[in-house]
Amino acid sequence: MAQKIVTIYTDDLTGAESEEVRTHTFSLDGVNYEIDLISDNYDKLFEALAPFIEKGRKTGRTSGAGRARKVQAGGPSSEEVRAWARENHYQVSERGRVPGAIHEAYRKAH
Repeated sequence: MAQKIVTIYTDDLTGAESEEVRTHTFSLDGVNYEIDLISDNYDKLFEALAPFIEKGRKTGRTSGAGRARKVQAGGPSSEEVRAWARENHYQVSERGRVPGAIHEAYRKAH
């Protein structure tokens, strides 16, 4: 008997199905949370938290924190960074999360 297992990745916020869904973790008041999001929704989450991250104090890293990128309040959108990257001969996908190295190059250039 043959068996086929299909994994469907679903964004917890919108219910959208996508291969781009990734799991992200965050903590608030000592409670750890985990959420599965497409990159656009992760960007929204990160931008919403940016003012609080900027003013907050780091207390240490949790697993996966090394992947997080520093975002300044009022910073560029993912589309602005993508446009800059293309103009400066970086390869960047139309969708999905913009790599941290490209964000870092953008920050250095500005």
